[in-house]
Amino acid sequence: MTGRLAAQFAFLMEADKLKHVLRATTLADGSRRENSGEHSWHLALYALVLADQAAPGVNIDRVIRMLILHDLVEIDVGDVPIHSAGGTAHGSAATSAAESRAAERIFGLLPAEIGTDLRGLWQEFEAAETPDAVFAKALDRVQPVMHNLVSGGGTWHEYDVTADQMTARIGTRIARGAPRLWDHVRDRLRAYFPDI
Repeated sequence: MTGRLAAQFAFLMEADKLKHVLRATTLADGSRRENSGEHSWHLALYALVLADQAAPGVNIDRVIRMLILHDLVEIDVGDVPIHSAGGTAHGSAATSAAESRAAERIFGLLPAEIGTDLRGLWQEFEAAETPDAVFAKALDRVQPVMHNLVSGGGTWHEYDVTADQMTARIGTRIARGAPRLWDHVRDRLRAYFPDI
């Protein structure tokens, strides 16, 4: 096997570890925790099915690529729930730094031109500034909400989630990237968060 193929397969075998990272969110039926590999696949499917909710000009192929890659850093960092608190909470400086180191290591397993391209997509998703990334980030927020809705509130009880937290951490991202999705989700959320 050439060095290039060896590097490609090394990355692919490393990516398989994402299937062992358990998320805070359960499967839709509430039977067990979802793993991050399942989450990434499901988000790619969300992008295909909900493409009509994207703003004009959003490239769904790029969105799917971002969503497949976006949680690979969890191989090193683990799932950091959106409603977690403390110094290593979602979006904290410590978590962001750890995820950056993980991205460097994981994408660094690939041949340089592939690794640079894929890491660039991961960084674009994290920054959430381009139309593609804004839509991808919206879908990343919608999917766990849908799981919690159909499983009777899921992990919202565990994390004592409030209406204000739901709006700030979830609603603003969904509304920015897919406003009609937020209208739909917000209506359903009122069963759990009447003040939303």
